[in-house]
Amino acid sequence: MESKQRRIQILEQLKSSKNPIKGIKLANKFNVSRQVIVQDIAILRAKGENILATPQGYINGIEENKYIKKRIVSKHSGYEAIEDELNTIVDNGGRVLNVIVEHPVYGEIESPLMISSRLEIKNFMKNLKEFNAEPLSTLTDGIHIHTIEVLDESIYCEIEKELKRKKYLINSI
Repeated sequence: MESKQRRIQILEQLKSSKNPIKGIKLANKFNVSRQVIVQDIAILRAKGENILATPQGYINGIEENKYIKKRIVSKHSGYEAIEDELNTIVDNGGRVLNVIVEHPVYGEIESPLMISSRLEIKNFMKNLKEFNAEPLSTLTDGIHIHTIEVLDESIYCEIEKELKRKKYLINSI
């Protein structure tokens, strides 16, 4: 299959899927290496396609108008608190789009998460532990920012209330 045709089909797959698609799954489907898929995604992005790389796989950008996006500033440490914070957000109807830390040398460091279920949290936590990876918030003494999206303001208020009750929330933006 020609590269251009493969990229068109990759884009169609991403646009028609509501869930992220792993690079290895795309590689197997098109009988190419994962590195070829990484290059294809880079070319599609360079052409202006809104493709996000998340821990769960590649996903086409979210429709902007449907959701309210808010930023929250949290502080906590340890895997247990990370999992509890994420569960609190998704259990109350939110989706965690990213994690951001303000590094004194590099400035703002952002990583997409795109987490909207307990299963995705479970897999995220498993990867953190399996790879012995330090959370970004270890760079900032536990302080970090999440962009979350919700369908309406009442859902956000419930998330904010629960995070305050658990003493994770420093501020919302």
